[in-house]
This record gives sequence, structure tokens and C-alpha cells, in this order.
Amino acid sequence: MMNNLPNLLTWLRILSIPLIIGVFYCPDGWLDDQQRNILATSLFIAAAVTDWLDGYLARRLSQTSAFGAFLDPVADKLMVAAALILLVEVERLGAIVAIIIIGREIAISALREWMASLGKGKSVAVSMVGKVKTAFQMVAIPMLLYHDSLGPFQMAVIGYWLIHIAAALTLISMFYYLKLAAPFTGGDGKNP
Repeated sequence: MMNNLPNLLTWLRILSIPLIIGVFYCPDGWLDDQQRNILATSLFIAAAVTDWLDGYLARRLSQTSAFGAFLDPVADKLMVAAALILLVEVERLGAIVAIIIIGREIAISALREWMASLGKGKSVAVSMVGKVKTAFQMVAIPMLLYHDSLGPFQMAVIGYWLIHIAAALTLISMFYYLKLAAPFTGGDGKNP
């Protein structure tokens, strides 16, 4: 399963999840709040960079694989879902926003799998609004993990607004994908 460097990086992204979460649950004497914030943010950013890096290396080294194509989005969704749940737990994010984003990821993943089973997987390929949504959430999550001010910038406030914009884009992209799939929702799974 770790037959190449891109897949290894993807596995490392998955393995980073308990580390990010563990930072907030280590004994009080080990880290103060600011150290927790910095470490969790750094781990999340490093994991997010591997998302770009594994795809780049897979193409550059001609090491693309069906398993890698499956594992990469799973790793992304696990990392984002875990971070959102953690942010709800530490009271930096409302549960509604986390439910919207995580629920959409589950629904669209299931939709893509269903469309692929019909041979129509390309009908629900990643859209520009989906990419923009991902960019907003991948910037917002580290800001919410960091939570402290950085110079004149209040990371918690900026992250709050960015994650809410990401949630709105999440709903827009979900309805976009559902609209694309609508012609294939007849009783037999074929075009009406």
C-alpha cells in the first residue's frame, strides 16, 4: 500500500491526524495554550502541504496509482473532518458549520461513487466553486487552530469569517453537484 513516495506522503497525512488532536489533550504541564496552538497549526499546515506535494510527485515521478487516487481524497476529508470536530470541541467553531462541511463531504463522496458506478463519474468532477471552497477552508482551519493574534491580525476573527464563507460555498457547491447528477436520478439510474 505504501508502494511509492506519493502514497507514503498521503499515509503520513492520515497519521498526522491523531498528532494534531493529541496536542490539545496532552497534560497541562507539557504545553501551554500558545504552544498547543502553534504546534497544532504547524502540524496541520505541514499535512496540508503534503496534499499538494503527493499529487505533484505522483505526476512528476509517474507514480500515479488507482490506490493513490482513492486514498488522497480520503486523507483530505479525514484531516478536515478531524480538525473541524476538534475546533468544535475546543469551542472555536460552531457545530452547525462543522456539520454543514462534513455532511457535504460525505454526501458528495457518496454521490461521486454512485455516479462512477453508472459510468458517469466525470459528470461530477471537481468544480471551480469546490476548489475555492477548499481553499477557504484550508486557510481558515489553521487560523482557527492558531487562534492567537499574529501582529495586527486577529487569526480567530479572520478564520471565523473565512470558515463561514467556506460553509456557504460548501452549500453552493453541493447544490451544483446535485444539479449535475439530477438527470441520472431516474428509477433505473439512466437518463430519463
